[in-house]
Amino acid sequence: MTLLAAPPTAPAAPEATTGLVFERLEPTIGARVHGVDLARATDDQVRDLRAALARYKVLFFSGQHDLHPDSQIALGRRLGEVTESHPVVPGVDENHPEIYELDSNTGGFADIWHTDVTFVRRPPLGSILRAVVLPPTGGDTQWADLELAYDSLSEPVRRVADQLVAVHDGTREWGYYLAQRQERTQWEGEEFTALVPIEHPVVRVHPETGRRSLFVNPGFVSHIAGVSDAESRHLLDLFYAHITKPEHIVRHRWSVGDVVLWDNRSTVHYANRDYGNQRRVMHRITLRGDQPVAPVPA
Repeated sequence: MTLLAAPPTAPAAPEATTGLVFERLEPTIGARVHGVDLARATDDQVRDLRAALARYKVLFFSGQHDLHPDSQIALGRRLGEVTESHPVVPGVDENHPEIYELDSNTGGFADIWHTDVTFVRRPPLGSILRAVVLPPTGGDTQWADLELAYDSLSEPVRRVADQLVAVHDGTREWGYYLAQRQERTQWEGEEFTALVPIEHPVVRVHPETGRRSLFVNPGFVSHIAGVSDAESRHLLDLFYAHITKPEHIVRHRWSVGDVVLWDNRSTVHYANRDYGNQRRVMHRITLRGDQPVAPVPA
C-alpha cells in the first residue's frame, strides 16, 4: 500500500499538452494528479481527467482550496451528470441537494468496504470526495481494485464468478433511517419509499474499457442468487478476502484541500474509523452511471 505522503518513487507522466501530470501510485490503481486547479480547469483538462479515470481508477488532487460546494458541483457537471445526494438521504442543505455530507458527529461513517449506492438499478459512475474537516490523526481512506481482483483469481474461479448474480440490498444500512424519515428524496426521478433488493452480475464489464471487475461488496450485497445460503456465504467470503488483499489497495492520508475522484464501477473503498471522538466531515457528489452488464458467455 502507498501513503500519499510518501515521496514519488517513479517519474510522473505528462498528459498530452494540457499541463496535467499523473504520478502512478500502485501498478494498477491510483494516480496523484499535478498541474491542475480543479476550480478553474480548462475543458481539455477536464476531458483528460475523465479519460484518466478509467485508466487509474482513483485520482488524487491536493491543494484544491478554492473548491467549495458550488464549484464542487460545477466540476461534477463538467465530468458527467450529477445525481442527487443519495437515494434516501437529503443533500447537505436546500441549496446543494447534490452534496452528501459524511459528518462523524452525526453518524457519517463509511467503515465497511463498499461501492457507492449499488442497491439501485444504475449505481453511480464515479464519486468526487472533498475533505472539509479532518481529525488531527487518522481517517485515511483505502480503495481496492476490483479489476485486478478479478484478473488475479484462478481461471476456474473466474469461470464460476462470470456466471453468478448478486443481490444488492440497502435495507441493512438505510432501512431504519428510511422508516423514520417522513420527507422523501428522489434518485433519478424515483421517490424511494422502500428499498427493494436488486440484482447485478458478480462480474461487471466496464462500459468504456471492456475490462471485467469483481462487482461485489460487503456493504450492500446480501447474497448470491440461485445458490444455497452456505454456498453464498462461502463464495462471498472468498471474494471479499481476495478483493481486499494488500496488493490490490491504494491508501490516502487526507489533508485539507484534498479532493479524490474515483471510478465507482471498478473499485470498493473503506474509510478508517480510527480517530476517536474527533470530528471528520467530507462532502461527496456522485456522477450518474449505467446498469451493470455481465460478460457475454463464451
